[in-house]
Amino acid sequence: MKRLTTLTCAILLALTSPALAAPARHGIDFRAALQPIDGFGFSMAFQRADLLHGARGLSPAKQREVLDLLLSKDKGAGLSILRLGIGSSTDKVYDHMPTILPADPGGPDATPNYVWDGWDGGQVWLAKEAKAYGVTRFFADAWSAPAFMKTNNSENDGGELRPEWRQAYANYLVQYAKFYQQEGIGITDLGFTNEPDWTATYASMRFTPQQAADFLKVLGPTVRASGLRTGVVCCDAAGWDRQVAYTEAIEADPAADKAVRTITGHRYSGPTAVQQPTGKRVWMSEWSPDGTTWNENWDDGSGYDGLTVAADIQNTLTAGNANAYVYWTGASLGATRGLIQLADPGDDYRVSKRYWALAAFSRFIRPGAVRVPVTDADPALQVTAFRNTDGSRVIEILNTATTERSAEFALRGGHDRHPDGYVTDETRSITPADIVSTHGTTLTATLAPRALTTIVLD
Repeated sequence: MKRLTTLTCAILLALTSPALAAPARHGIDFRAALQPIDGFGFSMAFQRADLLHGARGLSPAKQREVLDLLLSKDKGAGLSILRLGIGSSTDKVYDHMPTILPADPGGPDATPNYVWDGWDGGQVWLAKEAKAYGVTRFFADAWSAPAFMKTNNSENDGGELRPEWRQAYANYLVQYAKFYQQEGIGITDLGFTNEPDWTATYASMRFTPQQAADFLKVLGPTVRASGLRTGVVCCDAAGWDRQVAYTEAIEADPAADKAVRTITGHRYSGPTAVQQPTGKRVWMSEWSPDGTTWNENWDDGSGYDGLTVAADIQNTLTAGNANAYVYWTGASLGATRGLIQLADPGDDYRVSKRYWALAAFSRFIRPGAVRVPVTDADPALQVTAFRNTDGSRVIEILNTATTERSAEFALRGGHDRHPDGYVTDETRSITPADIVSTHGTTLTATLAPRALTTIVLD
């Protein structure tokens, strides 16, 4: 057998070296359109908004910094959906949400004595702040009806809505939206149930899919008769897979189907592995990863770090075909799974990498954008792409490999001579990086390992 020459060995090494291998080829068609994007959001229910307002010592200056982080399109995440909690508690203890109907009026047909404090656990203040930042989507959702409307006579521990109270409960939800209207906030999306498939020790209420459909036939006409410009959502099941049964029940009933504008589901029981069986808008309306400690890491293998959230957003928008992604808590105390940890007590806060994962999407992908088709060539890369209403285009690439990757994208629907690249990983947070270039309609990017790369083409 002949010995290989030095030149031959060098050629073979060059051909097989991963570092010198041709970059993976992807295609992105910005001329086409998949699902529209309604936005990205968060909640500060259960008096978290009051914490942000300074209930535990956060100063006005720090409040503004946190508001900028959550709501500013320039300085922060630019989140565009605020989820409000419709309360059922007769007190204002922290972690409870006060009800607007604290006393049984004497039966379902009696005249209710509604009570409105103009504060709603800080949510009115936060909604007004969000509106000033440009937020137009206000999603109000009830965890439970008042205790006297339920079979277990408690706002907690599940229980069901008594059938004779359906109309009164529908009126109650509409009145909540009217109170916000008088504060200058239009409730655009109204929900009557949160995780109806799960019994919680705190505010909760059970509905079967059929019960949910039956109530919608009361709520829908009540909302339409109110004059409010709000759409009804349903049903915020605890699991995306469990929401399918509720969606099917709505689709099978013409009256219930007419009542609902948006299908909503959580994903605690598993990832968004399927699409909801509907042609309506679909929101992933609540999730945060499990965890018993505050976590600021990007990629520590815990399952509740920043990379986990980035991967979940990518999967929810692709496998779930969702039109919106609403994270659970914006800011809270202690071992929170939220985006930001507030001092308890004190005038300080800390920011997690979960926040930066969400912000990398929400800052650049704006309401009204559409997701566009992507042809993947490298299984280590999770790639999504979007076209905004202003013509700007966004590519989100999560490199799940432990090594650097190079990728080429054949762009259809325009090209850009000066694309902007941003990297989010353990040491960077939407940090500008010189990692992308274009030649004609071909874009080439160098992708850091275990990192989220955001590319913006104007």
